[in-house]
Amino acid sequence: MTETGWFQWAVLSAFFAALTAIFAKIGLAGVDSDLATLIRTAVIFAVLCLFVQATGKWTDPTTLSGKTWTFLVLSALATGASWVCYFRALKLGEASKVAPVDKLSVVLVAILAFAMLGERPSSREWIGIVFVAIGVLILGLKR
Repeated sequence: MTETGWFQWAVLSAFFAALTAIFAKIGLAGVDSDLATLIRTAVIFAVLCLFVQATGKWTDPTTLSGKTWTFLVLSALATGASWVCYFRALKLGEASKVAPVDKLSVVLVAILAFAMLGERPSSREWIGIVFVAIGVLILGLKR
């Protein structure tokens, strides 16, 4: 992929995230959301193990730096917390409302990337981010 290939991967991510919400909402019928999260995580783990092995991308993880390990573990913990919260929200609410509110992460990523990574979105990009925030606020307001 080219340098702009990130966009195609991001669109695919959005597509699969949409399927995640729908499939999870259906799958949560009659099961505790935490157990559902555990099952989902186990399946992801198994599939990724097979994928990494099949594509020849396995390397010795003990050779990774301490910084890499620290931030991958922190990322994993944040992912786990996100999934637990997401599945509980899906269990209690409508997928068409939960999933868009979950995308408040877009706004938070922009703010944190600005503060912690020194990224500087353009004015046009900030406008889009503000629109996402407004959409989340509209969804969150009680009628």
